[in-house]
Amino acid sequence: MSEPTPTTEAEVRTELASMDPEHGVAYVRDVPVESLPPPAGETGALAWLRRNFFATPLDSALSIGVILLILWVVPPIIKFTLIDAVWTGTDREACLVTAARPEVGACWAFVDERLAYFVYGSYPIPERWRVDVFFAMLAIGVFWLLRLSAPRRDLGAFYFFVILPVASYILLKGFPAIGLPTVDTSLWGGILVTIVVATVGIVCSLPIGILLALGRRSRMPAVKLFSVIYIEFVRGVPLITVLFMASVMLPLFVPEAWSPDKLLRALVGIAMFASAYMAEVVRAGLQAIPKGQYEGAMAVGLGYWQMMRLIILPQALKITVPNIVNTYIGLFKDTTLVFIVGIFDLLKTIEAARIDPKWATPVTSTTGYVFAAIFYIIFCYGMSRYAKNIEARLARADRR
Repeated sequence: MSEPTPTTEAEVRTELASMDPEHGVAYVRDVPVESLPPPAGETGALAWLRRNFFATPLDSALSIGVILLILWVVPPIIKFTLIDAVWTGTDREACLVTAARPEVGACWAFVDERLAYFVYGSYPIPERWRVDVFFAMLAIGVFWLLRLSAPRRDLGAFYFFVILPVASYILLKGFPAIGLPTVDTSLWGGILVTIVVATVGIVCSLPIGILLALGRRSRMPAVKLFSVIYIEFVRGVPLITVLFMASVMLPLFVPEAWSPDKLLRALVGIAMFASAYMAEVVRAGLQAIPKGQYEGAMAVGLGYWQMMRLIILPQALKITVPNIVNTYIGLFKDTTLVFIVGIFDLLKTIEAARIDPKWATPVTSTTGYVFAAIFYIIFCYGMSRYAKNIEARLARADRR
């Protein structure tokens, strides 16, 4: 009778150990072999630099060129804005070159004194608390709507798109019936106007752009023709032309009593312009959706608007998140064009303040523009980072 065949690892190990070494013995290691460390050249900071900056001769040349450019540009900027900067003072004398101070950098004393004007413009000082309340309400709405983990974001959307616009208009414009004096929009200025113009353009452009994109793809000839003419006409002219038409030409075609004020005309022009560009961004997302998504939605009995709201548009907007944010960033920067038609946005208030003889120095203008650049960099970088986080979150959802 043959011996039983070993079935477990322990039995196999015992069987092999009892074999005659002269007839060949197989060994089973009880402990796995320790893994060897990676080569020294593949880990650490040097390996990271080689992999990311000097992987090829072209990468090395580009990296060295960029490093030299940074070394050439950044130190003078730091020297002007921080090291040689003047932080305190009451007039231009603080920012002038003297024997004791042969080099003068940014005149931040000028920005400190005129900061209120840069924020509020000529808004009446006793009523500036209304602007502060508006900024606080806007910050709450943006945080509530954009933070994905915020509770009841449906209420946040209602607050942002319904309550906030009405409350902001009453606050900023005034409502004598409740004790808020009327403040003419010609007195608005600075960051207040920049934020108002950018917010109106951003909020209005997406829903109007979606409707125009759907209209351009519509099977109804009249709707499609209107959408195509609107999009191509508005996209075919510069924004400054739209602003001039809204600010200069519109009053010539309507009675003076019906003509809206200058700021409202600019808001309408920017909303129209941004909507045309947003329509093309959304249309690109709609074209990227596979035909099977439309067929599947219709197969389960969804109507056109249900299909768009529940199936198609969420996917299209997800695909075009980078393009949407890029359009928003461009729109935020384009708000500076309103100062050409006489509206006192941030740049216009800087232009008005820099020619004040009290602060007339060679570095006053440069300091004002640096302050404006910092303001726009902060906001545009914030929008860019938020979009990147949204993309990363959506990418994780796709991998699950």
